[in-house]
Amino acid sequence: MPKRGYHHGNLRQALIEAALKLIEDKGPSGFTLSEAAKQAGVTPAAVYRHYEGRVDLIAECARQGYGIFADLMEHAYQSGQPSALAAFEATGRAYLAFARRFPGHYIAMFESGISINRTPELADVAGRANAVLEKAAGDLSQHIPEDKRPPASMFSAHIWAMSHGVVELFARNSPGRASPFPPEDLLETGIGIYLRGLGLIKPDG
Repeated sequence: MPKRGYHHGNLRQALIEAALKLIEDKGPSGFTLSEAAKQAGVTPAAVYRHYEGRVDLIAECARQGYGIFADLMEHAYQSGQPSALAAFEATGRAYLAFARRFPGHYIAMFESGISINRTPELADVAGRANAVLEKAAGDLSQHIPEDKRPPASMFSAHIWAMSHGVVELFARNSPGRASPFPPEDLLETGIGIYLRGLGLIKPDG
């Protein structure tokens, strides 16, 4: 890869893309800032003008990922309207689709150990992503009698945890954890069982 000067137009994005590839290949702790610089075709000194260390670069990857994630979740939510059930199920599928399509971002967001409160910008965009799922859960929970209705935040946390579990165990080629069922089917049936338990969809038969 030819060397680029420090002032080339999109150095920050070039570094992010290099880091995303390294995160995907080696994990968030498996590379150095110098390796990211080499991958981007710049000198390490140029990188340190933008990021104090590898963790700062990974945090920026996470911030960018949450922005993409929030947009995808919002699109999924809107695509299911006006049905609260369709909108809710679409957000679950969007989680799985995001993990498949943006593995580097996903790892930076959920597997790097970086707190979403590391920077105000990261906290803000992570909150926006979570708010979409909570909004979808809140819409759907209105169909449950008030005395049996779980808080929307709990409702959305359950589905987030289920989606995350399916991704971690079966959608990212974890060694020794192959499932005889596609991850999409596992998630859909799991959400279905959960929603039946709340009385939101009728039992089979």
